[in-house]
Amino acid sequence: MSFLWKYIMASHGSLPFCAMLPLLLCIFSSMAAIASGNFYQDFDITWGDGRGKILNNGDLLTLSLDKASGSGFQSKNEYMFGKIDMQLKLVPGNSAGTVTAYYLSSKGSTWDEIDFEFLGNLSGDPYILHTNVFSQGKGNREQQFYLWFDPTADFHTYSILWNPQRIIFSVDGTPIREFKNLESNGVPFPKNQPMRIYSSLWNADDWATRGGLVKTDWTQAPFTASYRNFNADACVWSNGASSCTSNSPSTSNTWLSQELDTTSQERLQWVQKNYMIYNYCTDNKRFPQGLPPECSIS
Repeated sequence: MSFLWKYIMASHGSLPFCAMLPLLLCIFSSMAAIASGNFYQDFDITWGDGRGKILNNGDLLTLSLDKASGSGFQSKNEYMFGKIDMQLKLVPGNSAGTVTAYYLSSKGSTWDEIDFEFLGNLSGDPYILHTNVFSQGKGNREQQFYLWFDPTADFHTYSILWNPQRIIFSVDGTPIREFKNLESNGVPFPKNQPMRIYSSLWNADDWATRGGLVKTDWTQAPFTASYRNFNADACVWSNGASSCTSNSPSTSNTWLSQELDTTSQERLQWVQKNYMIYNYCTDNKRFPQGLPPECSIS
């Protein structure tokens, strides 16, 4: 992983809604927000010796990093497909060398994984949002973006839609990346292994900021990232079975067949045109024997 990051960063790192809705929908949206998850119920702090904290009666979770250790958490549940939303506020100020990872992952040597990773930077420089998709232990599908706002000034919603047909990464409801199921073309797709939600804040100053040229300034520690308003509209996997069955009301699982409509496709193209800074599908130097097959399939 370090070699890949050094390569990418060395080569490319230089670089009132309810008022518009009917009243009933507003009320429903408010109820949905109130019903969103509680961190005590949904997650376990898994490492960090107290640097990870659940606060405000379970409404807020924070991860911290200092020179001795970072911290992390994972979901109590495993999921087999779902729409996962989390609001994050990233490490402010000089966050160079730090990485905040938020992702879905299974276990084992042929694991599946769907990644958001946020690469810290010097004060005044933009964060880099890194995305990747692993299937059967194989990744190398990186796309990186700048954001069109300061992700340290307030909370923003980062979402993963994962259904049998596609994976969609979104920021504040705007899609930034789509990875389609192209198994018919020989491209593995994550669909057979349940995954947990993980997040961690850790030091990676050997590669994270400008390929490791900028080191972590420990005088700025502790570094802290904050989380709130987790919601999983998802199929929970337990004892070898999914909570989503053929008897489930179709209206409750509309995300299982969701795809990008015309407006969403236009927003996706806007992000990729204006904010994408690395795309593995255009990196011919990295793949001298030819780009991965999904890169040439619409």
